[in-house]
Amino acid sequence: MSSVIPQPVVAKLTRAAIFLVVTVKPGDQHEDAVRALCGDLSSLLRAVGFRDLEGRLSCIMGFGSDAWDRLFGKPRPIGLHPFREIKGQHHAVSTPGDILFHIRAMHMDLCFELATHIMSRIGDAVTTVDEVHGFKYFDERDLLGFVDGTENPVDEAAIDAAIIGDEDPDFVGSSYVITQKYLHDLKGWNAVPVEQQENIIGRAKLSDIEQADAAKATYAHNVLTNIEENGEQLQIVRDNMPFGDVGKGEFGTYFIGYARSPDRIEKMLVNMFVGLPPGNYDRLLDFSKAVTGTLFFVPTATFLDNVSAEGAAAQPSSLSANDQSAADVSESQRPAPDGSLGIGSLKGESANE
Repeated sequence: MSSVIPQPVVAKLTRAAIFLVVTVKPGDQHEDAVRALCGDLSSLLRAVGFRDLEGRLSCIMGFGSDAWDRLFGKPRPIGLHPFREIKGQHHAVSTPGDILFHIRAMHMDLCFELATHIMSRIGDAVTTVDEVHGFKYFDERDLLGFVDGTENPVDEAAIDAAIIGDEDPDFVGSSYVITQKYLHDLKGWNAVPVEQQENIIGRAKLSDIEQADAAKATYAHNVLTNIEENGEQLQIVRDNMPFGDVGKGEFGTYFIGYARSPDRIEKMLVNMFVGLPPGNYDRLLDFSKAVTGTLFFVPTATFLDNVSAEGAAAQPSSLSANDQSAADVSESQRPAPDGSLGIGSLKGESANE
């Protein structure tokens, strides 16, 4: 029985990232070009990453619902569907996206170099619909001035939150990811008194200390995004990044959340945009507008390595027990003896926000 190697979904967070979303043009030749890249992505990553072994370069490749059907067919991930728009007090839009490249490194030059090589391979086969260059902002804060991602799970908790187990036996070791680009009204936000800002977020702005549960407003961001099922908190792994274009006056946060099921992220978004109960929405949305919304499936690195231009090869046999799959994923985090930067290697690192 073979185990599979995940993509580096729960790898340690970095200082720079590129979020690249593309759609695949019609035509067999374009689909073949994308499939060829799948099989070559790990070698591209090694070639670029070897130039700076301390740079922690990684790349996650995810596929939208329609693209999966076009490129790979069946079997199909059980939770994969187009991003569902949400209309409440505010609007979570659904926007086009066949493929997501989430490229991370300690420095932007590595991200940029890998993105360049990727697009040199498939640039004629795809149309770029969104490209965001993200950066860490001082002590892990977003442009609103608050620390972002404090409650991110780590180690085994991150694996349990983000990596599929035996609930979908054909895709053990895979993940789902939802992305949204938010633009901030910084002028309006900065006019709000700090105490009110803290009530909207549910944390102290300077110290990042969470407010006591009894003191939190029911509309606080960290109240509405706390999802429980049968008394257990359902977590996700986030790697949000600030971004901006000073000349255009655009400032924002790129939300990216990985989970073993898209349901838990979708519940968070419904709470935020519609409210819990309806009408008690996330007041942060009065200052942050979602301008994109996409859902992707992240197959294992093993799956990508086995894709040929003609189609996807079968994955190795999936494990039958969820805890066994988590153990195998954890084992895959150990670095290779030669220190190589394989796309599936989690390198013993975990999310740290």
